[in-house]
Amino acid sequence: MKKRSLILNEKDISKIIDSMVSSIVEDEKELKNLAFIGIIKRGDIIAKRVAERIFKLKNIEIPIGKIDINLYRDDLSLIDYQPLVRSTEVLFDINDKVVYLFDDVFFTGRTIRSALVEILDIGRPKMIKLFVLVDRKSRELPIRPDFSGIELEIPKRDNINVFLKEIDGKDVVEKEEN
Repeated sequence: MKKRSLILNEKDISKIIDSMVSSIVEDEKELKNLAFIGIIKRGDIIAKRVAERIFKLKNIEIPIGKIDINLYRDDLSLIDYQPLVRSTEVLFDINDKVVYLFDDVFFTGRTIRSALVEILDIGRPKMIKLFVLVDRKSRELPIRPDFSGIELEIPKRDNINVFLKEIDGKDVVEKEEN
């Protein structure tokens, strides 16, 4: 049996979301020029939570989109299964917007590279900022998050599992040792 250990609980995740909100509100003078895009399957949930809290705080509705990066992966030919392709939904203009890209776990940078290519296929944002819940600090590409809730240096063989209520019924982050 694999050993699991708790990294973040529900309260910790909520505090990180609040920190994301504070960082965005402090950094961006013009909140109306923002757009949020989350990477499916949990980055889109994080983006939605941040947008909802900004709406409650500032009464400004930020457009939220979601992207599926599976067809943009550079290792698609190496995957021995049929990737489940979900629908990308960015139903607003991102040109000249400051786009905040959200993901749950930043690992090697390859997922983010794929997301950046897809976003640039959609439009030309003024700037893209990356916000992640967990940064594993195992870079293979020269990409770094602008915001990370927690930074971990764990062996590549181990997994970080993010569970969010909207999908999993609970908010926790666990480390799974292999």
